[in-house]
Amino acid sequence: MQEDTKQTQEIMAKRTAKNSVFLDLFQNKSHLLRLYKTLHPEDTTATEDSLTDVTIENVLTDNLYNDLGFIVNNKLMILIEAQSTWTMNILVRVLLYMAQSYHEYFQRTSQNYYKSKKVKMPKPELYVIFTGNKGRKPDKVFLSREFFQGEEIDIEVKAKVIYEGNTDDIINQYIVFCKVFDEQTKQHGMKQKAIMETIRICKDRNVLREYLLDREKEVVTIMMSLFDEEQIMKSFIKSERHDEARETAERLIKKGKMSLDEIAECIPTLSFDELKELEAEVM
Repeated sequence: MQEDTKQTQEIMAKRTAKNSVFLDLFQNKSHLLRLYKTLHPEDTTATEDSLTDVTIENVLTDNLYNDLGFIVNNKLMILIEAQSTWTMNILVRVLLYMAQSYHEYFQRTSQNYYKSKKVKMPKPELYVIFTGNKGRKPDKVFLSREFFQGEEIDIEVKAKVIYEGNTDDIINQYIVFCKVFDEQTKQHGMKQKAIMETIRICKDRNVLREYLLDREKEVVTIMMSLFDEEQIMKSFIKSERHDEARETAERLIKKGKMSLDEIAECIPTLSFDELKELEAEVM
């Protein structure tokens, strides 16, 4: 029994560590209600108890996906975070997340969509939170326009895009937090100092102050794990590129039309000694 408890605690600890700040922030029902009120200030009936978190857990992989889902007053609210690099592939994420959310909803409510009785489903509302600069980006994005040249298609996905504004609501505070973090990583690199400075600056500016005061240690852990993942990805990409460079050099050596000095000029990522070793292997 103690062993089972220990294993459960380890799994929970890992999940907590792998959370993003976005998900950690809105796992708190009071923060989630503030988010909903930002989007629907006219709804005076919503309470913390009326919110149902339906965020899809990323069980199969350890990657960070900043996708949030919840149901309130017969509305399925889906918010997908797009970080500072903009891509219209976000619409594909929205589409797949919505489909999976409905699938799980029907299972949870014991509804069978293979039978004749019409199922009941909450109305979808789709949002993209972009933490970079707006520039000339649109306020709404459409699957048909971005992927099918505006043709009429049998399934449409439309999402509202939320950018930084002049408001003090919790969504805008989160976007400001991300921008401060980007500024600090440019200044200090991918180091803990960037995280600590981000937290200090945001508390001073009253940006997510309550959340950061309450969960500062957890935020540091979350963001340090983000650094770890980024370093692993960079190492992987570097390794892949190195392998590709070796394959190219091997082909050139086999052709015998270029000297090692010429190959070294064409492929600067490989040292001359590496090329000599490779030549010995090939020949």
